[in-house]
Amino acid sequence: MKVTHAEKKRLNSVLKSMSSHRESYYGHWQELANFYLPRRYNTLLSATEKKKNFGRNPYLLDASGTRAAKVLAAGMMNGITSPSRPWFKLRVPGVDPDNVKVAAWVEEVERLMMTTMAESNFYNALAVMYLDLAIFGSAANLIYEDSESVIRCYTPTVGEFFFSNSSRLAVDTFARKISMNGRQVRSRWPSKKGWPTAMRNNPEDMAKELGSTYIVNHLIEPITKKIVGVPSSRRFVEYFWIEKNTEDFILERSSYDELPGMFPRWDVSGNDPYGVSPAMDALGDVMQLQQETKAKARGLDMMIQPPMNAGIELESRETALVPNGINFVSDVNTQGMTPVHKVALPLGELTADLQDVRASIRETFHNPLFNMISQLDTVRSATEIDARKEEKLVLLGPVLERFENEGLDPGISRVFGIMNRKGLLPPPPEEIADTDLEIQYVSILSVAQRAIATAPTERFMQFVGSLAAIQPAVVDLPNFDNLVREYGRNIGVSAQSLQDQEVIEQQRAARAEQQQMAQAAEMGTQAAQAAKVASETEVGGGRSVLNEILG
Repeated sequence: MKVTHAEKKRLNSVLKSMSSHRESYYGHWQELANFYLPRRYNTLLSATEKKKNFGRNPYLLDASGTRAAKVLAAGMMNGITSPSRPWFKLRVPGVDPDNVKVAAWVEEVERLMMTTMAESNFYNALAVMYLDLAIFGSAANLIYEDSESVIRCYTPTVGEFFFSNSSRLAVDTFARKISMNGRQVRSRWPSKKGWPTAMRNNPEDMAKELGSTYIVNHLIEPITKKIVGVPSSRRFVEYFWIEKNTEDFILERSSYDELPGMFPRWDVSGNDPYGVSPAMDALGDVMQLQQETKAKARGLDMMIQPPMNAGIELESRETALVPNGINFVSDVNTQGMTPVHKVALPLGELTADLQDVRASIRETFHNPLFNMISQLDTVRSATEIDARKEEKLVLLGPVLERFENEGLDPGISRVFGIMNRKGLLPPPPEEIADTDLEIQYVSILSVAQRAIATAPTERFMQFVGSLAAIQPAVVDLPNFDNLVREYGRNIGVSAQSLQDQEVIEQQRAARAEQQQMAQAAEMGTQAAQAAKVASETEVGGGRSVLNEILG
């Protein structure tokens, strides 16, 4: 595709600026990759390091940090976006939740979206993204249309991509450098325009193209001004071009109605486009763990195979150093072999210190939140377990909120947009044709976070119940209907599961009327019984109590 020289220069300038801003994070990411996932993120290693460390892992002697990161990633996957249960709901703001037509349409849209996500690689990409978040604090998941599975997700590795913030301090500009061989370039972009000169002028040679390597630059940015050939309704534009191609050609330009990806961060500081992670906080402990594990192994070696002093007459003899071996010397009291020094390794203390370091790493990665019950040394009550879980969830709350805003919201909007444009969603009812949908998260962690808000309600009702024993009038103070509705919302009960207030009033009125009728009937029965007794009770002279009452 032909572009102006100024536009091509601008694209290269944007990528260069983003690359320069990322330099301060690169060294830190290299350390994280070395001590957590050294064989996975080769993009963070230099050519010399790749060759030096090929086939072995020179950094990890104890994998506790890697296991802790994977527990956190798996816990978030299961707790936030579990493929086995619904984790989000759609709602139409301002519409009666009892509207059967709207509710049926929303439920069908939710079902189709969940099915599409399950049948694509959406959840596989999320699993990788959670691990990137836990270790590097920044992750990316690109979502594109696919002819086979509706959507297709791609997760660039850390070190490959670049972020830039908007004025709202949210990531709205994404770039990356992709290493591709000639065959991949030819297959992805069949048009020769934008190809490197060597590939464009030579005939197709499979062996040669497989051995060639090209850097393809990729940029996604918001549209801030009119672009010729791009509809004015589009919000984002995407470019691909060969890095060292000096001609004014690019491989591809596309535009989108919504951000074509998810770019979440664990936590951020100020205007930084890249996030910080639990792995960064635990890096010192992980490095200490490797050092102490190495020292422990060296100490054991010194105890088992210490350096020895040997008699001079043994210099030219074979020496038996295996168990049950015998060495013949002239004087066993003065000659033979003895250790240079005895190593008394404090094995108990060293093992205990290693356990403390491992526990600190697991705590930093929030592992107790996900395996709390299995880690308890004694059986605890359900109340204590709930209290411990609330305490841990408070620490994870801001992370969950950020992930929903920066990751899940754009992802769900992207999937909905793709399916809607493909005609895979049913047409909405007329009354909500131009209404935007809202997303409500109903995952385990989201519901648990909201459930924390029920604690004040529970304490208040316990207080009212205990006070009512000595002052019954206090039960007139709470608005029980509102308290129950608010409690239901906080624990994830849908509005459709609760009766409408008008229906409740009608039911209460009918119940009150039935009670009044029952009371009147009971009073009539009691009056008839009393009259019978009075008529049968004589007071003398052939007269009864009833005769006396009636005069």
